Amino acid sequence: MNKLEKSDQFDVEALRKQVSDIEVRGDTAQEKPSEPTEINPYARQIAEQFRDGPYSPVIIIGQLRLLEFLALFAIALIAHIFWPGDGGDSLLARTGMAAIASALTVIALQLADTYTIPALRAKLRLMPRILASWTIALVLTAGLSALVRGTTWAMFDAYIPWFVAGALFLAAERFLVAYGIRNWARNGIMERRAVIVGGGEPAKDLIRILEQQDDNDIRICGIFDDRGEKRSPIMVAGYPKLGTVAELVEFVRLTRIDMLIIALPLSAEARIFDLLKKLWILPVDIRLAAHANRLRFRPRAYSHVGSVPMLDIFKKPIRDWDSVAKRGFDIFFTVIALSLLWPLMLVTAVAIKATSEGPVFFMQKRHGFNNEVINVFKFRSMYTNMGDPTGKAAVTKGDPRVTRVGRFIRKTSIDELPQLFNVLRGDLSLVGPRPHAVLAQARDRAFGDVVEGYFARHRVKPGVTGWAQINGWRGEVDNDEKIKFRTAYDLYYIENWSLWFDLKILFLTPIRLLNTENAY
Repeated sequence: MNKLEKSDQFDVEALRKQVSDIEVRGDTAQEKPSEPTEINPYARQIAEQFRDGPYSPVIIIGQLRLLEFLALFAIALIAHIFWPGDGGDSLLARTGMAAIASALTVIALQLADTYTIPALRAKLRLMPRILASWTIALVLTAGLSALVRGTTWAMFDAYIPWFVAGALFLAAERFLVAYGIRNWARNGIMERRAVIVGGGEPAKDLIRILEQQDDNDIRICGIFDDRGEKRSPIMVAGYPKLGTVAELVEFVRLTRIDMLIIALPLSAEARIFDLLKKLWILPVDIRLAAHANRLRFRPRAYSHVGSVPMLDIFKKPIRDWDSVAKRGFDIFFTVIALSLLWPLMLVTAVAIKATSEGPVFFMQKRHGFNNEVINVFKFRSMYTNMGDPTGKAAVTKGDPRVTRVGRFIRKTSIDELPQLFNVLRGDLSLVGPRPHAVLAQARDRAFGDVVEGYFARHRVKPGVTGWAQINGWRGEVDNDEKIKFRTAYDLYYIENWSLWFDLKILFLTPIRLLNTENAY
């Protein structure tokens, strides 16, 4: 069978499902994910340069749309004050016209393809499109106004200063935006950071193509490959090979990387599958470069990095505006919860202090987003001298370490309420996979050793409540099956996330918590 015939069997959806199903089956991992591979000093030095995340182009473009809408709306109202025309338009009518004209302008600019990073980088090249969009929007608005109230020369005369002021604003604003984006790209403030997986000629060709593009916003942070120097040299097109694929997992956890680009031919399906088994747990886009493959799929099957066709294998969950919406959701409902529950929290604090010595709150280190270690707040439910900050020894039924008050607040999950402050801090989300203690175990085995793909739970922020918990998977983890099912429910949540899903879980939580069978 030749390479082209092998490539013809490649199925991205089947491969993605096969990789994600590893967790449900509980296959044995080639390397223990609970023991991170130490990266070499040079790779760590590179990682330090990319610890802070860049601005998201999608967020910036969305903010620009809002800015242009509000600015054009304000210009219309100011123009009405100084140039009222024949006075036939009331302030309310002009407000309506201003909103319509501003919205039509943003729509026209979108249709003219001026809300892309290459377009925003261009200072003068797209200016005719921008001014044409503004002209069309204002002409349509004036025509609508004429149909509603009739036409007079004085009415059209009032539109002239409005048009001139709007055109001057758009020209000046787009010129400044182009300057700012070019400056941000040079300083690394707004870029997409990528790591190449796989070396040799395929990686070299990919890098050369990306570098030849005028409007390239990709910053290549390094190359990782398991092969030796004979097949994968330590320098590829001027970029260093920073380590193996196992080291790449730890590298990405130390940095803010946007995507991993696999530079391998489609015919290397077995090797691609082995790579994805290690990489899919990371909260990044994973793409397969298709520039060197003779086999071509439908155009919709590809995404593009510049002009380079890519096959999307995994996408980063809850990204860009979704992350903004989820953060707003968290803050809104957390403030409501605190305003309603503060008397209960106060009574709980008094009861803890009155019945046992020690602090009211207990802090425990747990795994957060991207496997980072975070400090999670809880009401103290154990005797101070018997507490277990590591979480290695799980609480069992009738555990002598738990106080009388502690048994009640653990049964009712009141001990978790201080985690609302973690939500406000940004460590947790209201809804998400529950954060587990860093040394949590099931029958003397770390969770990551029981379930391959366990750390894929950390592709999103952990939550105060979650899909697994409202389906009964809470409390003690005393066998392998419990952590496998928890992980399976968590991964289902990540793949099917929406604000409506979060809302459903949030409102079902108080009802499902009435079942205290597994809570000790």
